[in-house]
Amino acid sequence: MTRPRFVRPNRCLHGVPPALVAMVLLLTFGNDSLRAQRPYPPEMAGTTSEVYRAVGDVELRMYFCNPEGHTADDRRPAIVFFFGGGWRAGSPQQFLPHCRYLAERGMVATIADYRVASRHGVTADECVKDAKSAVRWLRANADRLGIDPDRIAAGGGSAGGHLAAATATLPGHDPDPDGVSPVPNALVLFNPATVLAPVDGDPIPTEEERERFAALTERFGAAPESMSPYHHLREDLPPTIMFHGTADETVPHGTAERFCLGLREYRARCDFVSYHDQGHGFFNFGRGEGEEKNKWYDDTVSRMDGFLYSLEWLDPKPNPDGTPGERLTWRESLSRALGNQRLPAAVNEIKEQLEAEARAAAASEDTTGGEEDDAPPESGQADPDGAR
Repeated sequence: MTRPRFVRPNRCLHGVPPALVAMVLLLTFGNDSLRAQRPYPPEMAGTTSEVYRAVGDVELRMYFCNPEGHTADDRRPAIVFFFGGGWRAGSPQQFLPHCRYLAERGMVATIADYRVASRHGVTADECVKDAKSAVRWLRANADRLGIDPDRIAAGGGSAGGHLAAATATLPGHDPDPDGVSPVPNALVLFNPATVLAPVDGDPIPTEEERERFAALTERFGAAPESMSPYHHLREDLPPTIMFHGTADETVPHGTAERFCLGLREYRARCDFVSYHDQGHGFFNFGRGEGEEKNKWYDDTVSRMDGFLYSLEWLDPKPNPDGTPGERLTWRESLSRALGNQRLPAAVNEIKEQLEAEARAAAASEDTTGGEEDDAPPESGQADPDGAR
């Protein structure tokens, strides 16, 4: 059975393939999504929409799934998703199921349409400009839209995951650099393209690979390094959760590991969930057959929920009988999950660490009377169930 694998937040990963591989494979980016292309303009039943950016005669719309009873007086967390398709194609419909789910959980969930090569003849750097404009527009209109300007997440898959990461990391490629900040407060990334240029210490590219780099530059409309989120990691980046399949032949699994490790080196939280033998786009709604249909969509959405819950952006999930769930701190939730003594050794290490911290905190309370800090650590794996 294929199972997701949690990568411990502070454990080093080995055998990460060079970023060079990602650059070679990205030249075929989007073929899978093009085979199952959704209609455009998108059919977005149950949503409302507004124009968030106009470029010439092109009006780019943002599609909203609002919680029941939502008003402008609310200050709800929000998320904006960017669809995949290699910066060439794709449809906002890709993340409509995610938005409907999160709206039911109390978030304002949106999907941004953006310009792509097949419809608008643009290069990928223009896609980044649209993505930054989308986050900026949400924040600038927060009061009118009933959202909290300090709780805005960006998410996306594949090229859309690149755009979400780009809003947090890339300097430049910004149509309004003096405007409201386009940097989101959290990232939710599904098999994102995050390493798009050579990395120091990687093998020197061959002549064939250099030709492909040149093709990437043309496709990006800018130097690959300027478009590569990994190359612009820094301190104070938002907490991130990433989902990636080990059998992904479009965006290599190792590049996602490398990006997550880079975030942790700058003391940013990065939760990484690895799915054995899963390929590109495994997380999409509608994937699979029979009892397996939507298996990985359901799993990734549940873990996304847990991540957002750990940030205190979502309320606890209701109990099976419909009564309100109990909000647990990160420590309480993990401690309950670790109650089973037959867990793997790596997990028991965390349990022992928590118990040691609890003893130290108790000793500290005896002498100082201080209270234990229940906030989640800077780097930690979200509980996937939200509440118990």
